Amino acid sequence: MTGAGLLNDEGAAREWLERTFTPTAVQWVRLERFAAMLVTENDRQNLIAASTIPTLWVRHIADSAQLLALDTRDGEGLWVDLGSGPGLPGLVVAILSERPMLLVESRRRRCDFLRAVVTELGLGHVEVAEAPLERVATRPAATISARAFAPLDRLIDLSARFSTESTRWLLPKGRNAVKELALLPQPWQNLFHVEQSRTDADSQILVGSGKIPAKQRGKA
Repeated sequence: MTGAGLLNDEGAAREWLERTFTPTAVQWVRLERFAAMLVTENDRQNLIAASTIPTLWVRHIADSAQLLALDTRDGEGLWVDLGSGPGLPGLVVAILSERPMLLVESRRRRCDFLRAVVTELGLGHVEVAEAPLERVATRPAATISARAFAPLDRLIDLSARFSTESTRWLLPKGRNAVKELALLPQPWQNLFHVEQSRTDADSQILVGSGKIPAKQRGKA
């Protein structure tokens, strides 16, 4: 994606958010506050690369929001965000929609930050699961996202039990998306297609739909 399609500065990112989601005044305030809390907390623990702070709205806010734009269904059903870290993309999605959101994160300090944001912003539809994914109770997910969680084959293997026939998978995988997809068992590959990231010309997003049947997991 080049030219007008790529969000390559902070103003363009904000304009795209306005055009795509028409956020309310409350949602804008929440986005601004989340961005500020993210920068402040980054001085205490390494949540995002310091080099990305000057372009935070492109690299983190719009980069997360584009996943919501790829899930065009009505806002129903649980969204599960794996390895949520600082709440990317989960908290951005939760600010821009009323989708019930489960943030899965095993590190305590990151969970403390997630809970602080949820409380301060009044995001009552967000739940934080402080545990490895293997210890999180199975529940049907309408959407599964993971911005930086695990290699693709392991990610799918660990999260397949949450999937249903209508689950939407939204998995940013950088420049290696096609290579990682090609290494999956063929039945898994068939669920996915590749979308170009709107925030990075070198990055791609794997978008999938459907359930990973148990009998196919781990088989080439």
